[in-house]
Amino acid sequence: MMLPTHALVGLALAAPLALYAPELAPAALLGALVGGILPDLDMYAGHRKTLHYPTFYPLAAVPAVVAAVVWTTPLTLAVVFLLLAAAVHCRMDIYGGGLELRPWEGTSEKAVYDHASGTWLTPRRFVAYDGSRGDLAISLAVGLPLLVVLDGAFVAVVAVALTIATSYVLLRRYLAELAPTVFSRVPEPLEEYVPERYLHD
Repeated sequence: MMLPTHALVGLALAAPLALYAPELAPAALLGALVGGILPDLDMYAGHRKTLHYPTFYPLAAVPAVVAAVVWTTPLTLAVVFLLLAAAVHCRMDIYGGGLELRPWEGTSEKAVYDHASGTWLTPRRFVAYDGSRGDLAISLAVGLPLLVVLDGAFVAVVAVALTIATSYVLLRRYLAELAPTVFSRVPEPLEEYVPERYLHD
């Protein structure tokens, strides 16, 4: 699924603290936002493999939750929500489309790499692909309530995420057609950083 959806879902995980523990909410929300985004920082370096850990993020979250229960501080809560949001991110990618330039064609059976088993998990395609209408529906369903629940800078983050999500969905197929042309003009020293799927029609 698209990055704005992951970011918004991450924020939604921590949003209840805005109502029930507002003094702890900013740290938890920041951790959740970072965790929602973190796995996709591997976009140009082994996407859905380098920073996607569908088994290890949930396992790491268990001792983090225990630590946060024993020592409830902004830092321990930030770590908990970072790990939870990263774990949910990886799970969401499994329920989306495959790892390909045009995922609506359904030609890839790679969703997320599981380092624990050493295999690629197959896409379930409950949400057809990143940037699909179903993906946008999730962003809107999660993001619009956040505009009411959150305040301050996080409202701006949600508004920007919703704007990017809507724009991306409108341009998704056009961008896929444009990518091979744009990335074929990348200077030679940078070619190794361009995913193979972006270089060919």
